[in-house]
Amino acid sequence: MTSRRPDSFEGLGYRGREDPSFSGGYSGRSFNNSSSSDLQHWVTTPPDIPGSRNLHFGDGTPQFETAPAPPGAADEAQSAAPPSEQLNRFAGFGIGLASLFTENVLAHPCIVFRRQCQVNYHARCYHLSPLTAISVMYNVTKTQGPKALWKGMGSTFVVQGVTLGTEGIISECTPLPRELSHKWNPKQVVGHLVLKGLTYVVAMPFYSASLIETVQSEIIRDNPGILDCVKEGIGRVIGMGVPHSKRLLPLWNLVFPTVLHGILHYVISSSVQRLVLYLLRRRNNGSPKHSSPDSQTDAVQSMLDSYFPELMASFAASLCADVLLFPLETVLHRLHIQGTRTIIDNTDLGFEVLPINTQYEGMRDCINAIRREEGTMGFYKGFGSIVVQYSLHASVLQITKMIYSMLLRNT
Repeated sequence: MTSRRPDSFEGLGYRGREDPSFSGGYSGRSFNNSSSSDLQHWVTTPPDIPGSRNLHFGDGTPQFETAPAPPGAADEAQSAAPPSEQLNRFAGFGIGLASLFTENVLAHPCIVFRRQCQVNYHARCYHLSPLTAISVMYNVTKTQGPKALWKGMGSTFVVQGVTLGTEGIISECTPLPRELSHKWNPKQVVGHLVLKGLTYVVAMPFYSASLIETVQSEIIRDNPGILDCVKEGIGRVIGMGVPHSKRLLPLWNLVFPTVLHGILHYVISSSVQRLVLYLLRRRNNGSPKHSSPDSQTDAVQSMLDSYFPELMASFAASLCADVLLFPLETVLHRLHIQGTRTIIDNTDLGFEVLPINTQYEGMRDCINAIRREEGTMGFYKGFGSIVVQYSLHASVLQITKMIYSMLLRNT
C-alpha cells in the first residue's frame, strides 16, 4: 500500500481528494527513519489568512500590498499624530478624580467651619470675609490638631451612598424616572422631582446624624466610626439611641425644609450646569480652527475641550446653588441641630467650646428669630468659608488643566 501524502503539503491546497497532479505513487516515509529535515517537506503550518487576526506570534497580517514608505515619513507621521486614546482616557480619569478629590476631601474643612458658623446663633463675628474664616480655622487646628476640621468626612460619604442607593431602589420599584430625556414633558419632570423628594426624606435622619458629627467639637468627641451615622440615623427614626432634650424637633417638622432645600438645590444646579455647558460648547464650536502646522496644539486643545467644559459647568452650578441657598441652609442646619445636645467650637476665636441651646418652634419661627436677633446678615454666617472652598476648587482645576496641557504637549 503506497502513501497518499504529497511531497509538499501547502495547507488548504490538499484535502485528500484525487488530483491529477498527485496521481503517481509516493514512496512511504517512516517517523523512525526520517530526520527532522525530512519532516519539513510535508509538515507545514496553515497559511495566514489576509484580513484575519495574526496567526503567528510576531508576524503581521497585511491586507493590501503597500509601497515602502520613504525614509523619515514615519517620524513625521508620529509627530503629527494626536495624543493616543489611552492617554486621553487617563487624562479624563485624572481630571475627574482631581475634581472629585477637591470637592469632597480638600473642601471638607471649609464645610465643617461653615456649618459651625451657621448653627452658632450667639456668635459676634459672622465671618463674611475669607480672611477671618482662615484665621479662626488656623486657631482651631492649632488648638485641637489637624483632625479638628476633618471630622465627619466619612459620614458625608455614607449620606451620599444612602442617597444614591435610595434613588436607585425607588426608581426601579416605581415608574418615577431617574433621568430626564431630551424630549421631556411636564409629567416626567414632576415625577423626577417627586423621586428626588422621596430620596431626601429617606436620607434625612442620616443627614442629621452626619451634621452632628461635622459640627461637634473635637475636644468632646469619642472618635465615632463610619457606621455610627447609620446607627444614629435609625435611632433618630425609632426614637432610641443617643439621648436628646425636649427641644428636639420631630422628623416630620423637618421634612418640608429638607425637601425644599434639596429640590431647589437640584433645580438650580441642574439649570446652571446645562446653561454653562451649552455656552462653553457653543464658544468652542464657534472658535476658529488652526491649520495643519498646529495640529498638535489642536489635538491638545480638543482633548481639554472634551473634558473641562463639564467640570467647569459642574463647578459653576454648585457655586450658584450654594450661594443662592445659603440663608435657607442656615435655617435648615439650625433646625436639625436643635435639641441634640451638641457642643461646637467657638467660631469667634477658635479656642473655646459652646453649647447649642436654641428653642425654635419651626421653620418660620427660626427665620423670624434670626432676622430679629442677628439681622439680615445672620443668615450668611460663615459665608467667607464658601469663598475659600470654591477658590481652592477653582485653583485645583486650573492647575490640573495646566499639568495635563504640558503632559500632552510633551507626549
